[in-house]
Amino acid sequence: MGHFGFVEAGAIGLLQGITELFPVSSLGHSVLVPAWIGGSWARDLDVSAPESPYLAFIVAVHVATAIALITFYWRDWVRITRGLAISVRDRQVRTSDQRLGWLLVIATVPVGVSGLLLEHTFRTTLGKPLSAALFLTVNGGVLLAGERLRRRNTAPRGPGSAPAPVTTAPITGRFTAGRPTPTPATGAPEGTTPGSAGPAPLSVGAAADLAADQELATLSVRGALVVGFAQVAALAPGISRSGVSMVAGLVRGLSHEDAARFAFLLATPVILAAGLLKLPDLFGPLGNGVRGQTLFGAAVAGVAAYLSVRFLSRWFETRTLAPFAFYCLAVGFVSVLRFGPFSF
Repeated sequence: MGHFGFVEAGAIGLLQGITELFPVSSLGHSVLVPAWIGGSWARDLDVSAPESPYLAFIVAVHVATAIALITFYWRDWVRITRGLAISVRDRQVRTSDQRLGWLLVIATVPVGVSGLLLEHTFRTTLGKPLSAALFLTVNGGVLLAGERLRRRNTAPRGPGSAPAPVTTAPITGRFTAGRPTPTPATGAPEGTTPGSAGPAPLSVGAAADLAADQELATLSVRGALVVGFAQVAALAPGISRSGVSMVAGLVRGLSHEDAARFAFLLATPVILAAGLLKLPDLFGPLGNGVRGQTLFGAAVAGVAAYLSVRFLSRWFETRTLAPFAFYCLAVGFVSVLRFGPFSF
């Protein structure tokens, strides 16, 4: 198996940075694009090969994508990390930052355990063009089904009825399995009491981030587990991690904006852990001859991922998953025709 060049590294890095966060499956595209191009691309960029230098490359671009997510959501991660540390120290959950941190931990467990046990099997057995095409088609159907279920759940149930209002008040009290009942906001910064001297007023962006995270913290433990188990399906090439996470969030009552935010926050530790776990491959025999290309591809992937999450966070403020669903259905269907038993 030959080593890939800088053109291939840059192209796949760009593809990874975009498709890892867009709900269209980065792994599926990493299988299908080289197969469509053929030649040395199909030979050198084969994720199903057990000892391919391409695997070391994939590790690096995953780490770059995670770094881009941490950079974009740095305010959130500072609050969440601090909240988790305080929660562990005090052995209780009192704020929305602490609760959101534990929800992310809970949602990470199913895919983390499944990834350790099944990732190699899924990649080597299902990392073929036809399998990826079939799963990409399924992914499109899942996205459409999620939109349909959300519309049904939020539709008025009778004449003059309307969906219940959503509150973004801070969360206090014990950490329970059900959806918590928010306490009314007091106007004071979270963690302070009315009339006490609190932190300086937040900027508009920081205040918006805080309000969004307080809303995410109202997700129930059961809802977080649903999102976490949904991610297990993304071990199959063609199923999008962010896509199934968003659909699970929508089904559990989150808005598109909040579902996307939770999916991207949840993707950060999952992607970073997967990358760091296999990082030694990059410095071992698999990385020989491709380290320069890998660093270049990782840099491209990081920039693309940052721009992608910035675009998508705005997209889902007013738009839905439908365009991505139709894209997956179209590309998946054509790819099934191309790589199936009656291929053209």
